[in-house]
Amino acid sequence: MRLAPELKSKIDSLWDKFWSGGMSNPLQSIEQMSYLIFMNRLEEMDTFEEKRAKAKGLPYTSIYEGQADCRWSHWKHYSADKMLVHVRDEAFPFIKNIHNGEKTLFARHMKDAVFLIPKPSLLQEAVTIIDEMKISAQNRDTQGDIYEYLLSQLSTAGKNGQFRTPRHIIRMMVELVDPDINDRICDPACGTAGFLVNSYEHILKKYTSSDKVEVDADGEYHNILGDKITNPKHWDKLWKETFYGYDFDNTMVRISLMNMVLHGIKAPLVAQRDTLSKSFTENDQYTVVLANPPFKGSIDKSDINDALTLQTTKTELLFVERMMHLLQIGGKCAVIVPDGVLFGSSNAHKKLRQILLEQCQLEGIVSMPSGIFKPYAGVSTAVIIFTKGGSTGKVWFYDMDADGYSLDDKRTFIDGKGDIPDIIQHYRIRKKENPTDRKGKCFFVPISEIKENGFDLSISRYKEIEYEEVQYEKPEVIIQKIETLEKEIQNGLKDLKSLLKDH
Repeated sequence: MRLAPELKSKIDSLWDKFWSGGMSNPLQSIEQMSYLIFMNRLEEMDTFEEKRAKAKGLPYTSIYEGQADCRWSHWKHYSADKMLVHVRDEAFPFIKNIHNGEKTLFARHMKDAVFLIPKPSLLQEAVTIIDEMKISAQNRDTQGDIYEYLLSQLSTAGKNGQFRTPRHIIRMMVELVDPDINDRICDPACGTAGFLVNSYEHILKKYTSSDKVEVDADGEYHNILGDKITNPKHWDKLWKETFYGYDFDNTMVRISLMNMVLHGIKAPLVAQRDTLSKSFTENDQYTVVLANPPFKGSIDKSDINDALTLQTTKTELLFVERMMHLLQIGGKCAVIVPDGVLFGSSNAHKKLRQILLEQCQLEGIVSMPSGIFKPYAGVSTAVIIFTKGGSTGKVWFYDMDADGYSLDDKRTFIDGKGDIPDIIQHYRIRKKENPTDRKGKCFFVPISEIKENGFDLSISRYKEIEYEEVQYEKPEVIIQKIETLEKEIQNGLKDLKSLLKDH
């Protein structure tokens, strides 16, 4: 991630302050940081709107009308004790209750929010660090990077890495599905909104002049301006009608909203919803679905949505069926699943695979190594890519060995890419290549063979392993070589002893 060292240092310092200040729950800490960042950002947004209105000769009423003391610039200079009381009793309730168009995105989900920073000194130090970051003055690119780096700390030791999908894996999946400007994109278990943010950046990159785009060592794109999007209606659509996310945890909803706003998505449509429950009724709404749903979750059988036909409480199965329902005919999906989904023998496992093959076009399966989610989970996973509607003729498999990081608990950076560029390249030309050699990295398997194997979709069922024949020397030759070596050692020892006698 291309952030200046001093900015990274400030974010690291912010984490350290919260940790040493008694807030050891990382998700809770980042939520409280988000509130402060939003307070800081809100004033800048209000000032910008006021200047824009004046330039057009239009009237403008500040959201701080009658409550100027809730401005960040007003209270940031208070003493520590006074600041804590003021923010807790005045500024924080203010952002929970503002109602003013796009600027209330975060506030909409603040109903249950609680201000938990316990110490005056911690609040004052946090405000100082956030102020020094000058988030409001940064461009959209850097604002997003700041928040992404803040979120990335959830992936470091002791900071609940299970909340985040590795960003290079997300980018790979977005590249495979290839969303565009007219798509409606949904993540039904959005977490920190990584799939939605990366989809936005993927679209912007498509419409940015190639000479402007920059790529850092981690493979992340920068300076993606979307300068080729010249129609204001297209921008309006991107900002207000393209990105939809759902999560059952309102904390994650607030974090994902902040992440999207700081990446430049002005009005993301994110809501607190359990998309597996009876209360969720959306169907046939989206053209793209991207997700990494909870693996080992389960749901009360009585609360499972009636539209879901699988007789199971396993969320990793139910979410895949939910995604099928969310898609319009012709819509595309990429989803991470544990390997068990591909070969599980229960009726629900088999039924899901049958639906994928017979009611969808199962485009491809990328088998990923078990170290991808270490140190938090060692489970082997795969990416399933499918299109809703029609039926499958053959399935493209790819055996991914490396993702650009070591596959041990340390996940040390190697090149940040591994097989990913090769996966994307071969997936795009898979029909033209039509690979059939099952000793290679990728190959097609016809649907008839998959059916014969009980709808098994594990790559190990179909990949052929080539064993090299090793020619060993005859035993008598090996014995002769050992005897010769022993003689050489004995002679060497005699020479060494004679040298020691001479001295």
